[in-house]
Amino acid sequence: MFEFHWPWAGLLLLLPFLLPVLWPDRRARREEDLEGQRVTLLHPHLEELQAAYQTRRPRRQLAGWLYKSLLYLLWAALVLALMRPQWLEPHTEVSTPGYDLMLAVDASHSMEALDFTVEGQQVTRMQVVKGVMGRFVDAREGDRIGLIIFGSQAFVLSPLSVDRQAVRELLDGVVPSIAGQGTALGDAIALGVKKLRERPEGSRVMILIADGDNSAGGFAPLESAALARVTGVRVYVIGVGSKQESIPIMEEGVIKYRDDLTMDEDTLQRIATISGGAYFRATDTSALEEISTRIGQLEKTEAEARTAFLPTPLYRIPLAVALLALLGLGLFPEGRKRFVTRVASA
Repeated sequence: MFEFHWPWAGLLLLLPFLLPVLWPDRRARREEDLEGQRVTLLHPHLEELQAAYQTRRPRRQLAGWLYKSLLYLLWAALVLALMRPQWLEPHTEVSTPGYDLMLAVDASHSMEALDFTVEGQQVTRMQVVKGVMGRFVDAREGDRIGLIIFGSQAFVLSPLSVDRQAVRELLDGVVPSIAGQGTALGDAIALGVKKLRERPEGSRVMILIADGDNSAGGFAPLESAALARVTGVRVYVIGVGSKQESIPIMEEGVIKYRDDLTMDEDTLQRIATISGGAYFRATDTSALEEISTRIGQLEKTEAEARTAFLPTPLYRIPLAVALLALLGLGLFPEGRKRFVTRVASA
């Protein structure tokens, strides 16, 4: 399918016809004003001179017409190039049935807390999240998965995509405090709802991984959970952290103990309940299997086909015509003089 990207630029094609009306040729007026003041010298062989002029007149008219045509062809070709002609090639993308899963991962400073132990070695909350969710992403074949990270603000790191490998690599590259020191838990839920509500109903799923400590953002977590319920988004919450009174955390290269990093499990459970989802602990070995089972009970999005038109620019063709017209004007320099003379005498 052929179209112009900027069709309104075609109005410039009328400019050469409007210029003589808007700005008349002053030389023609000057010739008319001085016509009565001219002194005419008669040639002794006037009749022979007139006969020779009548013989060459058709050639002079042809020269003026040819110059005018080349000049307008040059202008028209430049305007056509400005209109950006393009050929649209249809491309159909077919998506397979699956779920729309949006992962929202806490990337605040509290995710550096060392309150997990793997094989006798202390690990951070972020390392646990990467291990748990990495295996989960690898197992969701056929689903569309997106990734949101949140700290002081919430950001979409990856839109919904069937490329699970790309999402896994982005998740592996997340580090604590990459999105700020705070925890905008409510903003993350609201952002996930905004992205999922564009998808068909029935398979909108959000998996929230956080420690429940909301300290930033403009949305309250429970308000965002209510918004998720209204829009049909189920929020499955995975809580990371512990309820220890003093939790070790790496700060400035030194392990310090703080008592303000306790996981707010009550808030996370209420978020899951309000939205119609479920709550799990990251340390529970059956958490992933349970989440997969719950999601499998939902309705999959039917296969859908979307057609996009890929443009191929064609501006080179009118530019080539303009170049040829300019070359013709350069090879025909006498045409301008004859064209100007004919216009002035008209």
